[in-house]
Amino acid sequence: MSSYATERPSGAATAPPTTGWIGIIVFGGIMLMVAGAFQVIEGLTALFRDEVLLVTSEDLLIDLSYTAWGWIHLIFGLLAIAAGAGVFAGWLWARIAGVAVVFVATLVHAMFLPAAPVWCTILIVMDIAIIYALCAHGRDVRAG
Repeated sequence: MSSYATERPSGAATAPPTTGWIGIIVFGGIMLMVAGAFQVIEGLTALFRDEVLLVTSEDLLIDLSYTAWGWIHLIFGLLAIAAGAGVFAGWLWARIAGVAVVFVATLVHAMFLPAAPVWCTILIVMDIAIIYALCAHGRDVRAG
């Protein structure tokens, strides 16, 4: 019987034994895509509705226009969604890219915190959960 963790192309090395921890990786992939979608929303808000943000862009840790912040959030959000899709395919590079994107996104959220404190705090907590999920039991997923 094949599963997400044991499905292998012909001629490939045998998959590691399936454990109950495979759900953590699936959780990480789902959360990666959800956090990416939230970050896309955050980017679109900064691009098109910056009047709803709490401070002016000059009051942020790095003084960039909200247009620049919007594009940064939008790009990282789309990268996170793509990496999340790769996690579901079982690709090692997607887990690595997901951790890298989420790590940088966490720093971006920390710098954007004064503009949307509750939203950024929620995303930072999600990012930490994603990093744990993708790193803790990555060996339980087939290598890609």
